[in-house]
Amino acid sequence: MSLFITFEGPEGSGKTTQILLLQRALQEAGRTVVCTREPGGTPIGEQIREVLHAMGNRAMLPITEALLYSAARAQHVGEVIRPALERGEIVVSDRYAHSTLAYQGDGHGLDRQMLHQLGQWATGGLAPDLVIYLDLDVIEGLRRKRQDVSGEWNRMDEQDVAFHQAVRAGYLRMVESDPERWLVVDAAQPIEVIHQQIWTRIRRLCKGCGLGEQEGDEGWQPSSS
Repeated sequence: MSLFITFEGPEGSGKTTQILLLQRALQEAGRTVVCTREPGGTPIGEQIREVLHAMGNRAMLPITEALLYSAARAQHVGEVIRPALERGEIVVSDRYAHSTLAYQGDGHGLDRQMLHQLGQWATGGLAPDLVIYLDLDVIEGLRRKRQDVSGEWNRMDEQDVAFHQAVRAGYLRMVESDPERWLVVDAAQPIEVIHQQIWTRIRRLCKGCGLGEQEGDEGWQPSSS
């Protein structure tokens, strides 16, 4: 059976690192995994990403952001996510529709009900089986992001601290409204501790949907790093 997992979190929370660790652990357990990202994941989505994140596009309106993110997401779902799920694979995405609710809704103040409807249209109602939220103080996260010379500092990152605090608060409200779908992990912990907590939840979820009950799965262990 297929499984759709998304990662959310503030800037600098370590999503990329944890996705790579999860991908390796799942592959070592014999699973076929598709790792992807938003905005992006497709040639069209990557072009939209460049427009959204370009530092020269500071005049972009929040509603324009929301529409562009949703356009990239529609392409992403149709071209990558749904086909992989239909093949019975595990899809792990760095961000998904909850990002729009948090950033354009809570951060920029757009109508969240309208954003929800837009997201439903763009995704055809496809929701993740599990949302992993890496929680981190926004000032610490921005500090980490600035120090990451290999990473991308983009137009969204340079929003003021109040914006990022509103985004984080929005995420935590979404967790409260649907706790069974979310896993909140303290991203200030050591990398391997975070990975272990995520892997424990994934194993439980896989067993719940039949993926963890195949021969040999009793020996699943988190990959070492």
